[in-house]
Parts: sequence; structure tokens; C-alpha cells
Amino acid sequence: MAPQPPDQDSIQRMQDEQWLKHFLRNRERTTAKTSKPAEPHSRQTHPKVSVAHIRDTLYGAIQLVSKLSMACETLKHNMENESVWADSYAEAVSVKTDLQEKLKVLGDSEFVESLKKKLSSISKRRARLRRRQVEQDEDKQREEERVAEREAAIDKWRMKRIHEVEEKKRAQELKLAADTVLCEVRKKQADAKRMLDILRSLEKLRKLRKEAASRKGIFPEKEADQAFDGLVERLRALIRKRTGVYGAEENALRVMLETEQEEERRRDLEKRQKKERERLLLRKREMDSMLFGDEMPPDHPLQPFREYYTQAERSLPALIQIRREWDLCLVSVDHPDGTTVPQDWVLPQCPTDEIWATALDRGDCLGP
Repeated sequence: MAPQPPDQDSIQRMQDEQWLKHFLRNRERTTAKTSKPAEPHSRQTHPKVSVAHIRDTLYGAIQLVSKLSMACETLKHNMENESVWADSYAEAVSVKTDLQEKLKVLGDSEFVESLKKKLSSISKRRARLRRRQVEQDEDKQREEERVAEREAAIDKWRMKRIHEVEEKKRAQELKLAADTVLCEVRKKQADAKRMLDILRSLEKLRKLRKEAASRKGIFPEKEADQAFDGLVERLRALIRKRTGVYGAEENALRVMLETEQEEERRRDLEKRQKKERERLLLRKREMDSMLFGDEMPPDHPLQPFREYYTQAERSLPALIQIRREWDLCLVSVDHPDGTTVPQDWVLPQCPTDEIWATALDRGDCLGP
């Protein structure tokens, strides 16, 4: 049985496949010719570029990959449309060429290594800037805290001074008011005493007039004497009552003034005692500085030794133990080698020679 001749569709399909193979072969040759002159350029060393340029290159490569994917999709869906397929293929080849150029730049190991070093230096510089900014912020915060502490101390001192001035002013005003009231009370007491003297003078005058009238044979009525005596007694009782009130006011004012004076004396005594305590404390610090050296900071290497030798000041068991060790050295009073323990620190005296004095510090001895 002879083979059947191919139909029209089969012939057309074979022609299309041959044309496609021929077209692809020609495209490969064209691509090879256009890519050969670019090889010497690819072997050249890439110039130094900035990080911003590399970032733009990466973003451009991503966009080219996206375009190439879209071109491939277009080629897959337009296999039978020759004109669209040819345009899409040319665009895909162009995009691929651009993408290869960008990937050549990004694929250079030396270039990538230099880029890593540059990024590392940028990161270190930014870290230094951040640390510097943090240090500046901390310094600024510490300075603000110091300023706030100084301002708080100044405000506290100012408020204390204002309070002292106000207290002193109130005390002066109170004392002045008490003195004024006391003067008025004493004036009223003097007026009451003068009125009593006037009443006594009136009684004497009436008595003298009655005697003069009796010698003339004139005798006053008994009711008049009783009225006069009653009026004098009422006035005298009123004056005595007022005198008692004035006396009570005077005593109260005297007590108030004495209390204020006592309070003022007490404040003066406290101030003197405070100054004396400060002077003794300063003296003690000078003595401790001469005997044991200046006060050490908490992190000083010799601080543990100082704490060991001064543990009796903070611990009662340590004090008892040290006292027991001292008691082991006690001897009788008549022992030839026995000496009494000094009651105070044995301080260095001033040098008797001026030459020796030049070799000593001013704080190494006590004396005039």
C-alpha cells in the first residue's frame, strides 16, 4: 500500500518549523557578532563607583529581570504571530544584554570585595557617629542634671535665707508690738495710780473742808458723806480692777518677751555649737589626714587595709577583740617597762629647725 501524500496543514507546519529554525539560527549569529566586541570591555577593571550607583544598578537589574520575564511570557503566548514574536524576541535579547552587562559589574569578585569594605567602613563610621551622638546626649544629660542640682541647691539656700530673714523680721515685729503694748500698759498703770492719788487727795480735801466747816458750826448731811464715800469706793474698786487687768497683761507680755529672748539665746547657742562642731570636725579631719593620710576613694587599692584597721569604728565585736588583745599587754603600775596608754592621738609637733621645716608639708604637723 503506497503512502498517502501529506495534506496542506502538514506541509504548512513543516515550512513554519524550517522558517523558525532558520530565523533562530540567524538571530544567534547576529547576537554572537554583536557580543564579541564587548568582550575586551568586560575584561577591563571596573572604576570605583558609589554605593548609590550600586543601589541604582541593583534596582535596574531587578527591573530588567521583570521585563525579561514579561518578554518570555509574551514569546510563549505569541508563537504563531510572527511579527509580535519577532519584536518580543528582539526586546528580550536587548534586555538580556543589558542585564548581563549589569550582572558582569555585580559579579566581579574584586569589585564586590571593595564594595563590602566600603560598606563596612560606612557602617563603622555610622556606628561611631551614633556612639558620639549617644555620648554627647549623655554628657548633655549629665550637664543638665548638674545644672539642675546646682539650681536646686541655690533655690534651697535662697529659700532658707528668705525663711531666716522672714523669721527675723517677724520676731522683730513681734518684739516691737510687744514693746508698744507694754508701754501702753505701763502708761495705763501710771494713769490708774495717778487716779488713785487723785482720789486720796479728794478724800483729804473733803476731810479738811469738813473740819473747817465744823469749826464754823456747819455740819454736812450724813447722806452726802455716804454718797461721796460710795462714789470713791466704786471708783477705787474700778481702778483696782483695771490695775489687775493691766498687771496681768504686763506679766503676759513680759513672759512673751522673755520667751522670745530665750528662743533667740537658744538659736545663738545652737549656732555657736554648730560652728564649734564644724571646727572640731575640721580639726579631726586634719588630724586623721596627718596620721592616716588623705581620705581614699572607694575604689582605691589600699581601701581594704584602711577598712581592716578601722573596723573597730563600725563593729562592736571587732572593738571587743581589739580591746582584748590590748588587755593582754597590761602590766602592773610599778612595772619598770610599763607606760600608760595616751588618752589622745600623739600628733607631730612643729620642727624646731627651719631647715627641717623646708622638707615638710604645711599639713604634716600641728602648731602655731
